[in-house]
Amino acid sequence: MRHFCLGDFDFALPPELIAQHPAAVRSGSRLLDGRAATPVDRSFRDLPSLLEPGDLLVFNDTQVVKARLFGQKPTGGRLELLVERVLADHRVVAHMKVSKKPLAGTVLRMDGGFTATLLGRWPQQDGPLYHLAFSADPYAIMEQHGHVPLPPYITHADTADDAQRYQTVFARNPGAVAAPTAALHFDESVLAALEARGVRRASVTLHVGAGTFQPVKTEDIAQHRMHSEWYEVPAATQQAIAQLRERGGRLVAVGTTTVRTLESWARSGQASGDTDIFITPGFAFRQVDLLLTNFHLPKSTLLMLVSAFTGYEHMMALYRHAIEARYRFFSYGDSMLLARQP
Repeated sequence: MRHFCLGDFDFALPPELIAQHPAAVRSGSRLLDGRAATPVDRSFRDLPSLLEPGDLLVFNDTQVVKARLFGQKPTGGRLELLVERVLADHRVVAHMKVSKKPLAGTVLRMDGGFTATLLGRWPQQDGPLYHLAFSADPYAIMEQHGHVPLPPYITHADTADDAQRYQTVFARNPGAVAAPTAALHFDESVLAALEARGVRRASVTLHVGAGTFQPVKTEDIAQHRMHSEWYEVPAATQQAIAQLRERGGRLVAVGTTTVRTLESWARSGQASGDTDIFITPGFAFRQVDLLLTNFHLPKSTLLMLVSAFTGYEHMMALYRHAIEARYRFFSYGDSMLLARQP
């Protein structure tokens, strides 16, 4: 088994291939069919014809919240919060961007008229995140005063269009600060065509955290520690998967977050909880047969995951083809369909 290091997952991407806006129509994006040795350039609308009656598509139904909030310290210094998780009693866990970190007990006056009292660091006193108490319901505050937490490589400020398009059409469980982007391509026309084809649907929930953009900083990737995210595999989805196995169909995961959820459940036996699963080449997949995914950042944990799924050499060859064929990359970019390596 080859030992992989961080540099193995690097590639040169022309900046103009980073999609700054979504396709005019959700299903109008391109689809790179990478299931075979030779890639095939397709349209996303071809997806139903590539699946078989009885296959099961599993989506992540998390809903992106407007988690970016702005305010100021008592001294007047500006700050930005990115809410990572909502707790009980109006408390949240958040990233903080500020010139000088305030002390525990500081009351922050936030744009929109609410306050956020700093309780300390999280999960420990030297933790990477901040524990705060809002003066009102965090979900209501974010909906009214927050901004869409667009990824750092999207350079424009969020707009009303982003509020709609950086969200899947079936999002229903609020809590994510990043979209499950492989599912952004689905619209009602594609969903109807999948149903007519006899492809079944189920959902899981994984609240995507800002750590999904966290760079890997260690050349030895085994030293990297993943962020933790909350997931749930509902009973109805567990039943749908059991029935799928009985009839011999294929499980098609929509996005890496769905893969992480299903494989966390398979490994732990826990249908809900927190996961920090880190999938790299050599991982033994237990659940997923096909993967629909977008194109991921160089040196990212997500590129490592898809390389584990379909094979490192094949994955890097697909990326070279995508760059040469001018596919659009990252959250608002195009998609690819992958088969699990034997």
